Amino acid sequence: MIQITAQMRVLVAVEPVDGRKGIDGLVRLCQEKLAEDPFSGCVFVFRSRSGTTIRLLNYDLC
Repeated sequence: MIQITAQMRVLVAVEPVDGRKGIDGLVRLCQEKLAEDPFSGCVFVFRSRSGTTIRLLNYDLC
């Protein structure tokens, strides 16, 4: 379960992503397209191209 705190940043990708992408592909998108460190503790939100699903990416720093 992801616990979102007041200090946590939530970054939402504007463009839809391919739903077949795995965790490694989403990490690469964070680094290349969003220019953010996926291990920074932020929550990254991705929407599928069909618009039926969303994916959240968050690495727990603990």
